[in-house]
Amino acid sequence: MMKKLLLLLFFFSALGATAQQKIGLVIHGGAGTIKKENMTPEQDKEYRQKLQEALTAGYAVLDEGGTSLEAVTTAVQILETSPLFNAGRGAVFTHDGKNELDAAIMDGNTGLAGAVAAVSHIKSPILAAQAVMLHSPHVMLVGEGAEQFAREQGLEMVEPEYFFDQRRFEQLKRVQEREKEQGSLYSPNQPGSYQGKDFHFEDYKFGTVGCVAVDEYGNVAAGTSTGGMTNKRYGRVGDVPIIGAGTYADNETCAVSATGHGEYFIRNVVAYDIAALMKYEDLSLEEAAEKVVMEKLVEKGGSGGVIAIDREGNIAMPFNSEGMFRGYMKEDGEPHVFIYKGE
Repeated sequence: MMKKLLLLLFFFSALGATAQQKIGLVIHGGAGTIKKENMTPEQDKEYRQKLQEALTAGYAVLDEGGTSLEAVTTAVQILETSPLFNAGRGAVFTHDGKNELDAAIMDGNTGLAGAVAAVSHIKSPILAAQAVMLHSPHVMLVGEGAEQFAREQGLEMVEPEYFFDQRRFEQLKRVQEREKEQGSLYSPNQPGSYQGKDFHFEDYKFGTVGCVAVDEYGNVAAGTSTGGMTNKRYGRVGDVPIIGAGTYADNETCAVSATGHGEYFIRNVVAYDIAALMKYEDLSLEEAAEKVVMEKLVEKGGSGGVIAIDREGNIAMPFNSEGMFRGYMKEDGEPHVFIYKGE
């Protein structure tokens, strides 16, 4: 009798533990010089609606018992199909007038990760990154090789024209005109400095998209997708597909997706640094994210932000730029969307 009672107590306590596991999802649509006075009411509404759409779709996956990986890919794919953001259909153009896309995903439960870089024919780079993680022995595939792999995996391929966006193309032209007037941002004599030019003007606005989530099983995941930097040359790849820089997930600590000036995020291993501070310095998620983004990155001159979540459902969304498209959904089931500093 006593054994049965103990078994019942264990059963119901296990049920209680499952019920208590918090689910949550956080997204971003890029950080940069995003000010309310520069946005029309119509633009403001359009961005908020798309962020809310991605939030609710991703959270619905979690609410229905889906995994954090499924939720992340669901949310990111919605943002990839929107020309509002610098990913997928809204990707910025390279110096040669092409779209070269990067993406990464990481599973905090297994520690597996996948990434693609410099692709131009894969409709959903985040799905390609997931395929690399799940169906290859590698972590990152680039260029034509990544596209060949995507075809073999049966992913949807498109002509480069699919990614063309007139607004982004006009941004490229404006940047190139400015480059003629002020000189190229690329300087072999001053590595990392971009010749001291103001890197953060409007047409370089960062619009990378990303999502982090925790599911009812206590597993976290992170995914990020981007078109990179306007007017980029030489096959430049930023932080997004670099595991530990722009994307990282570990159940012991947190899941992180970053957006901003990628070179700084690579050099400072931003996503992993947040997790490391939690693991080795015993900082909370918020403390670690704030320290890296608001102190360490600022000291180095880096601009941008991150979204992060831990397996307890705690979230952080710090950014040191003028604004960051961002939002979250937690156990209240309500989407919370923000754009500007101070919201």
